[in-house]
Amino acid sequence: MAAAALYGLVIGATKHEIGYAAVGVGFVVGLAAGKAGGRNPALPVISAVVALGSVYIGQLVGEAMIGAKAVHMGFSEVFFQHFDVVQQAWKQDADPLTFLFFAIAAFAAFSGAKKAAA
Repeated sequence: MAAAALYGLVIGATKHEIGYAAVGVGFVVGLAAGKAGGRNPALPVISAVVALGSVYIGQLVGEAMIGAKAVHMGFSEVFFQHFDVVQQAWKQDADPLTFLFFAIAAFAAFSGAKKAAA
């Protein structure tokens, strides 16, 4: 979750998705899973799924930060009380690059978990 929050902060501060940050999220998730779980063959797949969730949550955090600034509300209020609006904004802003970042993060987590377990 820390990686998701950090990714969201980067998006919120820059108002852009950054591919290197998605790679970082995936790699951190994979590294942590590989170090904690060792050579369990399910860990790379689980890491990829967790990385996908982390990137999604990070993107929602970024959307909420941008939206909160635009409407002069607090982040917590936008994210927790208007989560449906945040998700709708994410859907409207999603483009092929958004989904490429998902794939990059999943690949980085999968390979990171395998390397960390070796």
